Amino acid sequence: MSTQIASTPNEAAQPKKKSRSVMLRILGVCILIGAIAFGIWYFLVSRWYEHTDDAYVNGNVVQITPQITGTVVSIGADDGDLVKQGDVLVTLDKADADVALENAAANLANTVRKVRGLYSTVSGAQADVAVRQVALQKARADYDRRVNLASSGAISAEELSHARDALTAAESSLTTAQQQLQTNKVLVDDTIVSSHPDVKAAAAQYRAAYLTEVRTTMVAPVTGYVAKRTVQVGQRVQPGAPLMAVVPLHEVWIDANFKETQLTHMRIGQPVEVTSDVYGHAVKYNGKVLELGVGTGGAFALLPAQNATGNWIKIVQRIPVRVVFTDPKQLDQHPLRIGMSLNTTVDMHDESGPTLAQKAPTQPAFSTDVFQQQLANADDHVAQIIHKNMAGNAQ
Repeated sequence: MSTQIASTPNEAAQPKKKSRSVMLRILGVCILIGAIAFGIWYFLVSRWYEHTDDAYVNGNVVQITPQITGTVVSIGADDGDLVKQGDVLVTLDKADADVALENAAANLANTVRKVRGLYSTVSGAQADVAVRQVALQKARADYDRRVNLASSGAISAEELSHARDALTAAESSLTTAQQQLQTNKVLVDDTIVSSHPDVKAAAAQYRAAYLTEVRTTMVAPVTGYVAKRTVQVGQRVQPGAPLMAVVPLHEVWIDANFKETQLTHMRIGQPVEVTSDVYGHAVKYNGKVLELGVGTGGAFALLPAQNATGNWIKIVQRIPVRVVFTDPKQLDQHPLRIGMSLNTTVDMHDESGPTLAQKAPTQPAFSTDVFQQQLANADDHVAQIIHKNMAGNAQ
């Protein structure tokens, strides 16, 4: 009886051990399957992608600064306003610039008239030379006649001496007139009134005054949104003082800071998938790698780490990677702002691209032609002033 009672617990423990063994085997199989699945996923999918959430929107912040000193009389746009290239943003008082422009116009007109006088002086000098040449011919003929008469005793030696003196005086007068003609011709040789150095210098002064008058109106260099407005009406501004900024949000890019260990297979031109914190994963942007940074963020910091001092701990550095958007319409539908946080994932299946740029740029990275138009009408005004001050309107 006692033998049967003692064997009962052992028989009950055996199924538990078997159940535990089966569970451990199942768990081991699951772990093995999971490891295999992870390995397959890593080698087929994960190893071809690099991800970072240390990425931010960046872009061109175009500063609006005065090029002349002046008093603000009007402000054309405020923070957040959309402005087109060429729209008026700030206007300065034009009174001083208008006075300077009128003075430059008067100086140009006066210079044109003076240069016309130089051409007239040349004509007068040429006529004077012609008169002196006739006088010299007459004096030489008189002297030659008297030489013949003196040899026959028809005239006295004194009269012959007077004829010689008259010839010498006529020669000197002609020489003086020719030198004066040459001096006058040097001032106008190979020029017309409009191309004379004095006129060109006065025209340059007029253009400078015209440019100052134009610069009293500050326009938007590019199309974008106004930000950081600090200017106020009545403020006396100086050249270079920041008044506001214009940000072209349709030309932003991404600065994604990847760890240096993530750049092994990263190449220029690889596609990038981007999501933003503001829109979430519902909105995905398409981009591509434009450039890999030429240095770590710490190397270009204001106070870079001095690793040679001995106080050094090795840490993985981050290198900025610039990503550009490939579909501008996505930015129109879901605009981003400067400084927004982003999540970027680089697809590295294609490793044919370079890690550094191989060609020098053939076009400017960012430019505007709005300032090239500032002197567009100045040349027309110069030509009109010259034309009005010409004799008979002939150059």
